[in-house]
Amino acid sequence: MPELPEVETVRRGLTPAMEGALLVRAELRRPDLRFPFPAGFAALVSGRRIISLGRRAKYLLIDLEGDDVIIAHLGMSGSFRVEEGRASDMPGDFHHPRGKDEKHDHVVFHLENAGGPARVIYNDPRRFGFMDIARRDTLTAHAFFRDLGEEPTGNVLDADYLAARFAGKAQPLKSALLDQKNIAGLGNIYVCEALWRSGLSPLRAAGTLVDAKGKPKKTLVLLTEAIRAVIADAIAAGGSSLRDHIQTDGTLGYFQHSFSVYDREGEPCRTPGCGGTVARVVQAGRSTFHCPKCQK
Repeated sequence: MPELPEVETVRRGLTPAMEGALLVRAELRRPDLRFPFPAGFAALVSGRRIISLGRRAKYLLIDLEGDDVIIAHLGMSGSFRVEEGRASDMPGDFHHPRGKDEKHDHVVFHLENAGGPARVIYNDPRRFGFMDIARRDTLTAHAFFRDLGEEPTGNVLDADYLAARFAGKAQPLKSALLDQKNIAGLGNIYVCEALWRSGLSPLRAAGTLVDAKGKPKKTLVLLTEAIRAVIADAIAAGGSSLRDHIQTDGTLGYFQHSFSVYDREGEPCRTPGCGGTVARVVQAGRSTFHCPKCQK
């Protein structure tokens, strides 16, 4: 599933074509994706100007005039592409097949912007993505968002914030980091990478990073800095683009070439002087990659 950096990459890629454009018509080529579209969805969004594009956790937010917001989730294989005139913004060489088979084009936003007509097309072979619409002033109470923790990109995410949530917890550290009530949008890939950068085992109890007074230990400070750094690096590199995910211009992200532990089972650890080997364990049904020698 695309993680936060991938969704942020999509948001940035769509912004030039969508922000300020008139959404002339929304074309739905099937009645549902993962869930049915809201009743009257196409009519509700058509004929309205797009004010801005935002993101919350792994959700793309398309703000419309009149204070309605389209909520889009990419699911496992969803992607957007932009077509302007006869040109399709999908150049480049690909390591994995692109989601460009028209039989999987399920939603088309027909736009009119300063450069003329354009189409933003949502393609989803597996149809695990979905779209919804809500009023802007109800988003914080919306079922998708009301229980989400802080973003790993904002200043609110610091060691004190995590200490308050980890204190006394016997839950494995990786599981605590994947809990969206603690950190919104942080997924399996970047948790593995952040734990490696901070030298912490995914298996240790989350509470061991907090002292008896509820204050963060140095290890938690280092972990918080690693989380923010790895997310920033991945966004700068255009996300990871594993398997189905592609950017809006069709090119793949390149952060996967910088993975230090994720999907590197049996390979040498990249920590200088470590000499260990990357191992894989399964936690809560997900693969965890780490170096047992230097991550404690």
